[in-house]
Amino acid sequence: MITDLQYRRLLMSFKKEKIISNSALKSGMSEPTARKYLKLNKLPSEIKTPHDWRTRPDPIKDIWDETIKFLELNSGLEAKTLYEHFQKEYPGEYNDGQLRTFQRRVKEWKAIDGPSKEIFFPQRHYPGELCEADFTDMNELQISINREQFNHMLFHFVLTYSNWEFGTICYSESLESLSEGLQHSLWELGGVPGKIRTDNLSAAIYKDLSKKIFTDRYKALLDHYNLNGEHIQPGNPHENGDIEQRHYRTKKTIDQQLLLRGSREFHSIDEYREFLNQLFKQLNAGRKKRLEEEIKKLKSLPKTRLDAFKEFNLRVGPSSTIHVAHNTYSVDSRLVKEKIKVRLKADTIEIYYGNKKIEEFPRLRGESKHHIAYRHVIDSLIRKPGAFENYRYRDDLFPTVYFRMAYDYFKSIDKRTSSKQYLEILYLAAKEGETGVDNALRTLFNKEEAISFHKINELCKENTIISLTDVKVSDVELRSYDNLLENLEVLYG
Repeated sequence: MITDLQYRRLLMSFKKEKIISNSALKSGMSEPTARKYLKLNKLPSEIKTPHDWRTRPDPIKDIWDETIKFLELNSGLEAKTLYEHFQKEYPGEYNDGQLRTFQRRVKEWKAIDGPSKEIFFPQRHYPGELCEADFTDMNELQISINREQFNHMLFHFVLTYSNWEFGTICYSESLESLSEGLQHSLWELGGVPGKIRTDNLSAAIYKDLSKKIFTDRYKALLDHYNLNGEHIQPGNPHENGDIEQRHYRTKKTIDQQLLLRGSREFHSIDEYREFLNQLFKQLNAGRKKRLEEEIKKLKSLPKTRLDAFKEFNLRVGPSSTIHVAHNTYSVDSRLVKEKIKVRLKADTIEIYYGNKKIEEFPRLRGESKHHIAYRHVIDSLIRKPGAFENYRYRDDLFPTVYFRMAYDYFKSIDKRTSSKQYLEILYLAAKEGETGVDNALRTLFNKEEAISFHKINELCKENTIISLTDVKVSDVELRSYDNLLENLEVLYG
């Protein structure tokens, strides 16, 4: 088989010497072959006949017409799915080695005869005109706070022209998280763009768009900042493409910075928040030129921020609990049957009686959950110990593992009096301090002594609590490593 390179050598040599035999020898072909190609005056590749015939029987010929029918009905079917279907329909006829041939044939059909594919049209962006915002799950980064997995999300904000971005830690796609995140971003930016685009967040967009598009509270937030709202069509995340791409790139950058840091552990949420803020500053440092163009076009911020909370007026039930956003919370028993004001924020719940804030605790995530503080109910339980055994929220009344161990201990001694004995200890923790009682319980369990209210009370008063068990690590004899290496040399040469 003569190559194009051989032909070029033949042609160059013949033009110089005009002797076919010499030129053929130099180009590595016979003289008749040289005469043939000089006469044709074409490259070998130009006169090569395309190989468009089969050299063996078509292994999928009998199922191809049926395959086309399936694809015409639903072009989204994958080749592997169809092939597995035919393997079930015709046992023993089609083996796994023919799958690649089938996949290639289906791919060719979709490219030539299949339906048209959706085209994405790149858009021009203009300074100060548009920002995009969305929530993204951060759990894949495996951040931990005080050695506990920190499950959270990030409210992510980006200007589409300069790609300036900012993020705020949150825990759900609530309007409170949206409001807090958006306001943090705008005040960090120092101005307001013309429009904001989001996906169809249930906290901001009505499902039934026939009457209104935005919820009243979200519309109030937009009006406060003189922002025009937009939302993408359902099932079309590419319309919010800038923020979707920033999600991927930002999380990848965070992951790389965590690898450089050598740890995904943080002492507090504030430390983690500062880590993120510094990261966003670094990312935005390379966008200053385009950001300066944006800042010139931004609108001014309002004089004050808008309160990012939802307010309820509730009456405390007879069980000293309230129900907020599908979750149950306890309040002080003194408030039973009283009317209170509840402010639901992104991270916390605040309790007001009259105009005075009397309590604040973390907001629960999800639905059908409960937060019962034993200090709220212990006064009533100590008078009604029989209610403890089957109390619906009993598990919330074990502040630490040692309290749970104490209850189990009392049950093993005398089940009839176990609730009363445990509640006496819990009452002591409420009045004298949970830490002291917990340390006293730990001391007694470590010494394997009997547990009783009087012993715990005495230990708390005497303050004779043993310290945490010391962990002693023996000195390592380095010679043992030398022996190990010598043995490995003997075994493996």
